[in-house]
Amino acid sequence: MINPSDGIRNFLTVDVEDYFHVHVFSKVIKVGQWGQYDIRVEENTRKILDLLSAHDIKATFFILGWVAEKAPDLVKAIHRMGHEVASHGYWHKVIYGQTPSEFREDIKRSKSLLEDLIGEAILGYRAPTYSITRETLWALSIIREEGFRYDSSVFPIHHDNYGIPDAPRSPFLWDLKSCKPKAVAIKSSSEDCRETVRKKWSAFPADLLEFPISTVAIGSINLPIGGGGYFRFLPYGATRMGLAHINKKDRMPFVFYIHPWEVDPNQPVIGNISRMAKFRHYNNLLSCFSKLDRLMSDFQFGTIGNFLTRK
Repeated sequence: MINPSDGIRNFLTVDVEDYFHVHVFSKVIKVGQWGQYDIRVEENTRKILDLLSAHDIKATFFILGWVAEKAPDLVKAIHRMGHEVASHGYWHKVIYGQTPSEFREDIKRSKSLLEDLIGEAILGYRAPTYSITRETLWALSIIREEGFRYDSSVFPIHHDNYGIPDAPRSPFLWDLKSCKPKAVAIKSSSEDCRETVRKKWSAFPADLLEFPISTVAIGSINLPIGGGGYFRFLPYGATRMGLAHINKKDRMPFVFYIHPWEVDPNQPVIGNISRMAKFRHYNNLLSCFSKLDRLMSDFQFGTIGNFLTRK
């Protein structure tokens, strides 16, 4: 099969959280109740690690601090296997449900824990439920002040829980004084994307580099194509076509995400949630792993950290 990525190395990212951490369950499962649920995240993450090894692919793992504390050997294994360890915060609370001081403490705690486990600086952060929105742009400066060099929390779509629909679709730098993207997003149509991004990243060390979740532009509308429930819902051929379009037509890498619970069709079913929430969470769990296997065969991948540091 001809590889549709046209030589571009994309970003496969894993949000390491368990099924009971998901935001849609937060009204029926409180933080203090987490200990009552069967922890399945380690087994499911190792299932993804085995698949990555079979394809000789390295990925970026945005690890929840709570998980890291419960399964430190998992974090060390991810690092030892050559994958990038990044932060997903500690408590999996959406940013718009925290005060600035609470948010700072959350990401500081997670970053410190992860760095102690792997003995290296953590460069990347991803907000739970992609909760960098127009209302939470104040969080950007805190993320940078706490030592993160890049963020991957912006989803340029309309959604009831997240999204900045008019955000750039390609990697860009945040101007932290105005909380706006730099005047021109980092494009790659006329030169190599990696070198362009690295030069901007090096030239503006005080700013925060953003890797938005990938979308396909249809006119003025961005359609989600970058993973999660959209990956489970769409036929694999549609996902493959959309991602190949980003590589071939937009000439830039795509950012794809998956959660360990999405490859676990046997996870417990949580009651007392809406039909829409139930559909979003449980739809097509049975086929997700095989689709992920095909994705790894069809595209080239690397970590965001290695992309930035020339490894």
